[in-house]
Amino acid sequence: MDTSPQDPRYFYERSALSFSVNSMTHNSLISGTELLRIESCGFREACRRGGMVIRRGGLVAFPTETVYGLGADALNPVAVNRIFTVKSRPPDNPLIVHVHESREVEYITAEVPRIAHELMDAFWPGPLTLVLKRSGVVPDLTTGGLETVAVRMPKHPIALALIEAAGVPVAAPSANTSGRPSPTLAEHVLDDLAGSVEMIIDGGRSEIGVESTVLDVTCDPPRLLRPGGIGIEELRRVTGDVITEVEPTGLPRSPGMKYTHYAPEAKVVLVKGEEVAEMIQRLREEYQSAGLTVGLMLCHETMWSGCRVGEEALLVGRGDDPASIARNLFHAMRLLDRREVDVIIADGSFERRGLGEAVMNRLEKASSEVVTARS
Repeated sequence: MDTSPQDPRYFYERSALSFSVNSMTHNSLISGTELLRIESCGFREACRRGGMVIRRGGLVAFPTETVYGLGADALNPVAVNRIFTVKSRPPDNPLIVHVHESREVEYITAEVPRIAHELMDAFWPGPLTLVLKRSGVVPDLTTGGLETVAVRMPKHPIALALIEAAGVPVAAPSANTSGRPSPTLAEHVLDDLAGSVEMIIDGGRSEIGVESTVLDVTCDPPRLLRPGGIGIEELRRVTGDVITEVEPTGLPRSPGMKYTHYAPEAKVVLVKGEEVAEMIQRLREEYQSAGLTVGLMLCHETMWSGCRVGEEALLVGRGDDPASIARNLFHAMRLLDRREVDVIIADGSFERRGLGEAVMNRLEKASSEVVTARS
């Protein structure tokens, strides 16, 4: 089978492919940002040095199992303010506080209900964020002015070791410019934040590829605020009922609720429905006839159903395996931006189970147009 870079199968089969042609294999200083590669300096040394930066009020980008996070001391308002400044993040958009042990939750929250303990036992460490009533030690800036705090214990060993080395809870949104596709490689972080943060720890590609699920447990039943790495079916096995309709409110109670997110430079058109392959082909021809360069993000099934493709087509995963699409989603957007396409047509024909709901959420938020194809 030909898997040259011109073949869209290449992206899927080499899904950990980095942007960088001249891959960096050693620690580097790039525009004032120190890049630490685990292969060069070692796991513990990288986390020790990163922890020292955080304790001193600095910013460290680091890998998690979901996406790369931009970490600062969650209890230091000056450090937290730098996160908002560097990312150009609206101040009412709350941050997720990361801990390395579940017992740390007691310190930063005022109340931990029984259901929260059950969810921690079931899914921590892992891609689940719980919204709880905050304690007085958490600054307003960290919570976006809310009386609640979002807390997560990540699963990635580098993230856990870094938080432990820092000795403080770590506030960490995605390590990108606000509104851009989230970073799943250290190179993505460099693209957005080189020169603005003290350190980036390169731990390779993020395993899941989309952010954590956010669940508000201050209400009964719990309310889903953002779909993510834990599917709704898994949550319901622990909680029973989960409210999925977002409650109208003036302030966003979770990241990803209020503002434009996950969007590449190119216009994104999401195609859903029954005859997706035919609609994608038609839209592509229309945009090309208008003189625009078009990139495609396709599921395996659409690719092989007869949809004609070219070098700007990326096969991001299988429609019956949403997790494969999640792993490649943001990388594909950034890769097509690198190729300077004008329009990205995204295939929405994948299953909505498991990570499928999170993938659709990210695509809908990134899209400026949603087209439904009907037979």
